[in-house]
Amino acid sequence: MELKERVLQTYEDLHQIPEVGFEEVKTSAYLAEKLESFGYEVTRGYGGTGVVGKLKGKEAGPKVGLRADMDALGHEIDGQKVAIHSCGHDAHSAMVLAAAEELSKKGIDRGEVQILFQPAEECLFGAIRMIEDGAGKDLDMLFGIHLRPGQEAKLGQITPALHHGSSYVVKAHIEGKTAHGARPHLGINAIHGASAVIQAVLAIYPDPVIPSSIKATQIKGGGPVANAIPASAEVTFDVRSRQNDAMEAILEKMKIAIEQGAAAVGATGRIEVVGGVPAAEYDSEMTEIAKEAIVEILGKEGLMDEMVTPGGEDFHFFTQKISGLKTGYLGLGCDLTPGLHDPKMNFDKSALEIGAKALVSVVEKALKR
Repeated sequence: MELKERVLQTYEDLHQIPEVGFEEVKTSAYLAEKLESFGYEVTRGYGGTGVVGKLKGKEAGPKVGLRADMDALGHEIDGQKVAIHSCGHDAHSAMVLAAAEELSKKGIDRGEVQILFQPAEECLFGAIRMIEDGAGKDLDMLFGIHLRPGQEAKLGQITPALHHGSSYVVKAHIEGKTAHGARPHLGINAIHGASAVIQAVLAIYPDPVIPSSIKATQIKGGGPVANAIPASAEVTFDVRSRQNDAMEAILEKMKIAIEQGAAAVGATGRIEVVGGVPAAEYDSEMTEIAKEAIVEILGKEGLMDEMVTPGGEDFHFFTQKISGLKTGYLGLGCDLTPGLHDPKMNFDKSALEIGAKALVSVVEKALKR
């Protein structure tokens, strides 16, 4: 069976068994068994359901990894909760597995190839769990890949560096004091405190040179009756920035704004950083390797410029948490419609072969460094 048929078959197999974050039992078992059949030394259980396969060369050399996320997204369709691969993680795993098989068939003269199948990217801490269990800590280089919406890239195009931003979810907890609605002077209205907090947070000025945004996206407060002063409220913010140091500055300012905004009405405010992911910090050498691989597979006409996306990706924890690790990340054009995370997401499956070939070329070039 040729590469084209193999990668498509793998994709179809994975597409039939979508599983949400940390529940990728069938998916990880499938991928682990395939890796073992290719001759990889496989370890299961990283971060719960993660899988790492290792293939050693004949001589010592650089250790190069490919990482793919495995989880599907949870959707509600006609009142039923279902898992759907609406972000293309089945495609990513299929391409990385196909690349792993090709590299095994060709053989490795020097160095080592590691294949990382990661759980729970959509939960934004699957990578952290794998790293905590030791995945990737002996790697020199690590590459990832992601399908791109049709508005960003077309079939036959690949960007050598997809620059995600830092993305965090922050909650503001406001505590006041309950009272009867007819005697508001005896209470402290937490909803009014939430309003003051929102205004204070939106008055934060990030560095205008660095693209950033802060939005209130949820608010909760009040009880079962309308004539009581609410004692507690909660506001959720979506926070994004192009650079990690700018995000740190924003979060510090938000802490002050939440505490003092609530205090303006006599309430107390507390910040909770629910979670988030860092911005991309790629090594220029890895981007050059990706460029060379793309040109080799698609020609110069298939090579796109480096691309900035407002989305987040937990892949970048590998760079942040593993000292000295060099990373790169490709964005694959595939005529994807209507968009990522849409339950009706679809793309041109011929892109799978292109992506797999590009990943093989990337690893081969990285092993020669």
